[in-house]
Amino acid sequence: MATIFTAENVLLVGAIIWFMSIFLSKTGYKFGVPVLLVFLLIGMLLGVDGLGIQFDNYKYAQIIGMVALAIILFTGGMDTKFADIKPILGAGVVLSTFGVLLTTIFTGLFIYGISHAFSHVVQIPLTLALLLAATMSSTDSASVFNILRSQKMGLKNRLQPLLEFESGSNDPMAYMLTIVMIQVIVGGETADIDAWRIVLNFFIQFGFGLIFGFLLGKGCVWVINRINLPNKSLYPILMLSFIFFIFALTDKFNGNGYLAVYVAGIVIGNSKLVETKSINSFLDGVTWIVQIVMFLVLGLLVNPHEMFRIAVPALIIGIFVILIGRPLSVFLCLLPFKGIDRKSKVFVSWVGLRGAVPIIFATYPVVENIEGASLIFNVVFFITLTSLVIQGMTIPKVAAWLKLSTPKDDGPENFGVDIPEELNTKLQQEVVENEAYLKDYPLPEGTLVMIVERKNKYIVPNGRLFLKKGDKLLLISANDDTTEEAQKTHNILEMISDKRSRESGGRTTRQ
Repeated sequence: MATIFTAENVLLVGAIIWFMSIFLSKTGYKFGVPVLLVFLLIGMLLGVDGLGIQFDNYKYAQIIGMVALAIILFTGGMDTKFADIKPILGAGVVLSTFGVLLTTIFTGLFIYGISHAFSHVVQIPLTLALLLAATMSSTDSASVFNILRSQKMGLKNRLQPLLEFESGSNDPMAYMLTIVMIQVIVGGETADIDAWRIVLNFFIQFGFGLIFGFLLGKGCVWVINRINLPNKSLYPILMLSFIFFIFALTDKFNGNGYLAVYVAGIVIGNSKLVETKSINSFLDGVTWIVQIVMFLVLGLLVNPHEMFRIAVPALIIGIFVILIGRPLSVFLCLLPFKGIDRKSKVFVSWVGLRGAVPIIFATYPVVENIEGASLIFNVVFFITLTSLVIQGMTIPKVAAWLKLSTPKDDGPENFGVDIPEELNTKLQQEVVENEAYLKDYPLPEGTLVMIVERKNKYIVPNGRLFLKKGDKLLLISANDDTTEEAQKTHNILEMISDKRSRESGGRTTRQ
């Protein structure tokens, strides 16, 4: 007998599901299985073909996905430093717009062709083939952010900011293409579709998304820095309300809300903000919550027995996207960018992960009662599983094979030390290459060594400390600007540095 959600059992069932999902994700991580794939599979196991939990409300799933994606994209934007994305901005924009369009065209034509080869299973018109391709044309921001940031590796050639920027900014293009194709199908083959209106709507969506995201992001910074709340715990909650406000207001004016929250996140994350640490910690936790809920809900939506009928053509489409459609669009889009070598293009092609975003976009045709919508949803879901298994589980190996991976420090950033923004200072880490006493170690003027990490142990240094090769130094210095406050900070740091040097002069006891 199928289990139905009631007020009496929802909290108990929800808590058990939540706990088991997190517990199993830990096991999956040890074997290189993407954590979000584990949540998706658990959702499937809990559905009607598993434990019997019934959930088939695509509209609710769409709303849950919309809320989750807004938070995920905003948090990803906050973690994106403009200095990192500036060198790859042109390539990222081209990939997130023309790359999505080319992937849709290539994949749509391929789907239309093979549907005739599998006519005994399904045969679909070109418009429906393009709609199916549009729903899965973008890389999934949740999957890309999660996998790249959870793997213990770094990437050369600024590949990580490029991949994260592309995945965070290409959802609007896929959304636009999905909506346009739905309008074409609903209008019918004989409908008069104005191409110029589609193009105008496209520019309105992107233009308003960029403008509203930038302006509202600046406004958010202004409000948070001046509101002076008596309870500091309210700052993260205020930020959460701003995320939803930015998304909804932009959408109200026909702009793209997904793009707006991502741009606003970048603006806010690169601005001086009070209570930054508490806001970031809160948003990181909320991001994990909404990711778990979103993938569990999407897993509940699918009925595995319905996917057996389309497994073969869906697998062929998935392989085409991974090996031909995505690489072809990437190589064509990156032709003008001579600084990106062939190996980097191959890796960018491979990290074209499908995930929650394509599945959520695949609910739009179902909600609009498009004929063949259930087919689209099942195919997209199958392709997402294929992508997460084939690509998601092999990203570190492919990076190593292409010699693009670098060792990554697993320790907390800046040794976990947090300096208030108002002190106008900056922290940075440095690895000792040449052994020397600290008093003789070359440092820029006005820079102090706060902490030394040696073999996972932390040392509060003085001039007598002998620095060994491989030691990690946490440096503090004044920000590089010309304000009076920064100059005062710089002078104070210089005075402290000179005092330390005088106190430790002549002492050469080796530690």
